[in-house]
Amino acid sequence: MKTIRSLLKAIWRANPKTIYFNFRYLPWKQAVHFPFWISSRTSLRKVKGQVQLNGPLETGMIRIGYGNIGIFDHKRSRSIWEVCGTVVFEGKAEIGHGSKISVGPEGMLFFGKNFALTAESTIVAYKKVVFGDDCLLSWDILIMDTDYHAIRNSRSEVLNPPAPVIIGNSVWIGCRSLVLKGTVIPDGAIIAANSFVNKELTGTHQLFGKNPLSVLASDVYWDKD
Repeated sequence: MKTIRSLLKAIWRANPKTIYFNFRYLPWKQAVHFPFWISSRTSLRKVKGQVQLNGPLETGMIRIGYGNIGIFDHKRSRSIWEVCGTVVFEGKAEIGHGSKISVGPEGMLFFGKNFALTAESTIVAYKKVVFGDDCLLSWDILIMDTDYHAIRNSRSEVLNPPAPVIIGNSVWIGCRSLVLKGTVIPDGAIIAANSFVNKELTGTHQLFGKNPLSVLASDVYWDKD
């Protein structure tokens, strides 16, 4: 009886986009828990492909389009979900207002446990983008694993194929950073604001910044709260 009351309460609180999203992507036994909360300001532009949800279920454990970052007008901010490929959630996740998720038909986007994206950022997974556990992304960030348009030589060979973006555990990426294909960010890294990253970084618990990107400090740790 308690389970039924909880379910009815969740349905009462949910907006139509939340109901549609959960039952579109999840098996009925998962969907009735309403693990996804979708803001009414979120544009569900393409609701295709598949979503996999691993780990224990909690109502509202993954929230898309919510939040209230003071420097943005969250009431006018609009998130976009444009997914044709596969998105995997290993646990709780916050994808803040105004953020855009785009996954191509052959793409895979993987979120580790306790993922947090504050606001107004974009993730494009044409092939593969992976986040480890306990990652924090600030605002105005662009992460993408493709150039979209192929560049060919005289033999029609593609010179700029997509390449995965792999981000480790406990990584903090500062605001207005640009993370492009082929990037690998190790565990515990801090990426300073307005950084440009397009290569494999080495060494755990380091602060990276400046242009060109370099190590600014080593043996560093950051607080998520």
